[in-house]
Amino acid sequence: MAHAPRTLLTRLFHAAVRAADAAACVPQHLPPPPPGRTLVIGAGKAAAAMARAVEDHWPGAVSGLVVTRYGHGVPCERIEVIEAGHPLPDAAGRDAAARMLAVLRGLTSDDLVLVLMSGGGSALLALPWEGITLADKQAVNRALLKSGAGIGEMNCVRKHLSAIKGGRLAIAAYPARVVTLVISDVPGDDPAVVASGPTLADPTTCADALAILEKYRIDVPHNVRAVLESGVSETPKPGDVRFAHCETTVTLRGQGRGGRNAEFLLALALALDGHPGIHALAGDTDGIDGTQDNAGALLGPDTLARAAALGVDAKARLADNDGYGFFAALDDLLVSGPTRTNVNDFRAILIT
Repeated sequence: MAHAPRTLLTRLFHAAVRAADAAACVPQHLPPPPPGRTLVIGAGKAAAAMARAVEDHWPGAVSGLVVTRYGHGVPCERIEVIEAGHPLPDAAGRDAAARMLAVLRGLTSDDLVLVLMSGGGSALLALPWEGITLADKQAVNRALLKSGAGIGEMNCVRKHLSAIKGGRLAIAAYPARVVTLVISDVPGDDPAVVASGPTLADPTTCADALAILEKYRIDVPHNVRAVLESGVSETPKPGDVRFAHCETTVTLRGQGRGGRNAEFLLALALALDGHPGIHALAGDTDGIDGTQDNAGALLGPDTLARAAALGVDAKARLADNDGYGFFAALDDLLVSGPTRTNVNDFRAILIT
């Protein structure tokens, strides 16, 4: 692949990541310190970087804990950083969520809870509703990820199986003031969708969750269905007075193996069929395309020809959903490492 277009596209990707860097966008949105305590709670792939930005710019005492994906931690002095499983939740995320609820007990109206949320927070805040096990949640989450359900549908189900999502974290913090800062990774930037809205009232119902499971023919454990059918796990709704002290001050947003970006480029390569003068880059701004170690990949007009020379069958790799393997063979993977932020995918096409 030509050096100059590759360099330009890679620079564009890193510029997009920098624009969503917590160090750049969090400080300007911090609220004033309260008369009482300040607690920081957070979850998501950008949570640790956001916590560090708070520490670097908060004028008074601060404490708390955030949970992020393995490998996405950032050293903090006063805010504890916990790493846990994503996209499938694990015991570390479950225990972190339980600790978050515990530290919120006994707050007063003089206290501030600063909540830092970003993409990936839903899986990282894995505290099941009473009567539901972590294994149950893992099974349901795995089925949802494979079902084709939209992010809003998945989060509707997750909220009604959780003891912390769908506004429950904010309810636990009452009567303290709750301010939520969000780095959004969802189209439309609805803050109730990011991390399943742990500080926002939820208009969806247990009946909605059941309907989604039926729509995608997801067979759930008997105890999970029993919880949803009983309505005992209903989420707090808009109009609940306990949300009166909550505010989402801003939504921060930038623009086989292998995730959607590598697969997108592989399909694009076949569609272009070596068309001259077209280069492209597609990458996930969190530095992880799907579950692999690459952010995405790069494409050039010679991509298919070089693959053919190496005996790599592009059509077969696409049919096998192996975009990672295809671009790895060409040394055209985009590998950034964890960026410690997470906004929408970045895609650019350069015509020379």
